[in-house]
Amino acid sequence: MDTLWRDGGRANQIFFISGGHKPVNLHQWGPGVRDVYALHYIIRGQGTLETGGQHYRLGAGESFIIFPQKEIYYYPDPADPWEYVWIEFDGRDAGRIVDLTQLSVKHPVLPAAPETMEMWFHLAWNAGASPSEVLRADARLQLLLSYYIEFFPSEKQTETRDEVWMAKTYIEQNYWQSSLTVAEIVQAVNLERSYLFRKFKEATGESVSTYITACRIRRACELLESSQLSIQSIAYSVGYNDPLYFSRVFKKATSYTPSAYMMLHQKKITSNTFTGDV
Repeated sequence: MDTLWRDGGRANQIFFISGGHKPVNLHQWGPGVRDVYALHYIIRGQGTLETGGQHYRLGAGESFIIFPQKEIYYYPDPADPWEYVWIEFDGRDAGRIVDLTQLSVKHPVLPAAPETMEMWFHLAWNAGASPSEVLRADARLQLLLSYYIEFFPSEKQTETRDEVWMAKTYIEQNYWQSSLTVAEIVQAVNLERSYLFRKFKEATGESVSTYITACRIRRACELLESSQLSIQSIAYSVGYNDPLYFSRVFKKATSYTPSAYMMLHQKKITSNTFTGDV
């Protein structure tokens, strides 16, 4: 197998390994364990999965997953053998993503999906060894899993919706846009304006607009400390089209002008260099 399939960068995320289609026949597997995750979708027919001391009889539209290092045994119904598609995947984030669904080691099966999942499995197989094909395979795997997350969300997902976290995340991903507004954040979170404001204030001690400014100033400090960018470039990089206005906001927040803050940090670096501090 090409090293692209298991290089360090891909192993740190979630990556496609292989997939296939099993036509109607009497194929069975196990008892045994796999090293990776293997998600199966039954197109038609019936079969049985045995794992963790449980027996699950499955039919058309249902799914089951094999977890790494968990003993399993699965086989078709002799009178009505199943036909299924499957996909193998792994990576550091694989478990976390599977946890967003109702699948678990204790309950590795899912009922019939509201629509057929077969086509998404077929798309995911379309992979090769070139960097572009590898990237597309991983993307199609994530697309497939996104439908499982949508159709079969975990209880944690359905019971909790952290609007404050969603608002903070949106701000931290979009602070650099000068056009970012509170109204845009309210729309992104899909929550009534005054309710979000109250929840945000209770959780952070700050208003939404104050948090936006704090996020921008925090990033500006990082750039002033570590980059050789001009003040104008830094201003644009954190969402301010007017460098003079940026300077006023920065000074109000830090008691320093951007130039003074940059010089102060450079002096600290120089001082540490001469004293041998690291």
